[in-house]
Amino acid sequence: MNRAWPAYRRMPISLKVLGGVIIVAPLLAIQGERRGLEYDRSQWQGATVRLLDERQLKEEMAWQQMSTRDKIAEWADRHQYSIIIGGWATSLAVAGAIISRNRYQTTAQKVVQARMWAQGLTIGLLIAAGAMTQTKRLQQSKSSQADHSWIDVLHQHEKERLELMKMAAGEQPQTPSPSTQRNPLNA
Repeated sequence: MNRAWPAYRRMPISLKVLGGVIIVAPLLAIQGERRGLEYDRSQWQGATVRLLDERQLKEEMAWQQMSTRDKIAEWADRHQYSIIIGGWATSLAVAGAIISRNRYQTTAQKVVQARMWAQGLTIGLLIAAGAMTQTKRLQQSKSSQADHSWIDVLHQHEKERLELMKMAAGEQPQTPSPSTQRNPLNA
C-alpha cells in the first residue's frame, strides 16, 4: 500500500499499526471463539452429544421442508442486527452518492444531509425489525411451548443405562481374583 497510495505513505507508522490492529484483533477474536466452540464440541460425550446431534438433524430437516419465503424470513430473523447495520451503511452510501451531486452545498452540508437520510432510513429499519420481533413473540406466546429438553436428556441417560445393563448381562468380562493378580510394585 505504501507504493500505491501516497496518502497512506505519509501516514505515521502508529496510525498504520492502529489500522492493522483494528482489522486483525476482531478477526482473531472471532476466529478464536469459533475454534474454542469447536474444541468444546469435540470434548462432549455421551447422551448430551446424541441429543444435540438429533436436535441439529431435526433443525436441518425442518430447514429443508421450509419454503423459500420461510427460509428468507428465518434468515432475516437470525441476522437482524447485521441487516440493520448493513442497511444503515448502504443507505449512507446511497444518500452520500445522491447528495454529492449537489454543487450548491458545501462538503460539510453534504455529509450532514447524507447522515440524516441514513438515520431516517435506519429508524425505518428499526421499526420494521421491532414489528417483526413483536409478531414473533406473539406467535410464540400463542403456541406457549415450554422447554422440556431436560426430559430428553433423562431419556437418553436411561437408554445408555439399559444398554450398559444389557452388555453387562450378556458379556460379563472375567476379572481375575485379587489373590491371583500380580502387584507391579512387588515384581
